[in-house]
Amino acid sequence: MNVQLRRWSRQEYDRMIDAGVLTPDDHVELIDGEIVTKTPQKSRHATAVCLAESVLRHAFCELVHVRTQSPLALDAVSEPEPDVAVVSGSPRDYRDAHPSTALLVVEVADASLLFDRTTKASLYARAGIPEYWLLNLVDEVLEVHRNPQRSADAPPASRYASVERYGRRDRVAPLARPERFIAVEDLLP
Repeated sequence: MNVQLRRWSRQEYDRMIDAGVLTPDDHVELIDGEIVTKTPQKSRHATAVCLAESVLRHAFCELVHVRTQSPLALDAVSEPEPDVAVVSGSPRDYRDAHPSTALLVVEVADASLLFDRTTKASLYARAGIPEYWLLNLVDEVLEVHRNPQRSADAPPASRYASVERYGRRDRVAPLARPERFIAVEDLLP
């Protein structure tokens, strides 16, 4: 017998939220049509999210909106909630709809490292997000993914052509703010 998963559209997912079928207590996100449970945050993870948000707000000033753990409506079957997303505009620009892209997405990873390095990276590359930072708490490095290579094939065909690792003593500048260098140690808890 061939078992097939029931895939959900972003529209169906949003209706489940509106109807109260899914609540904030469920801690889920829609990834490629699958409703995925998010790993509960440990203290180090939460601290890293706060640090990344603060550092990116400072680096970008008032030029953008820095969102934490808020949805990105990437396509018809994906609505991830990255730990931090830098999007153009201001909060009111997204009053009626979530942003569909970002200048930079940051995921903080400990228990979710493999998922964030593969599935999430492929998802963000497919959506054309120019830069994806994976703050790897296991190895205490920042993995910077750039140059998305999109593919019409099913995931994980899309990928980033450039992936570089930066250690605690290194500095990196976001593509959208190349004059603003960020110390990796300022991101790590």
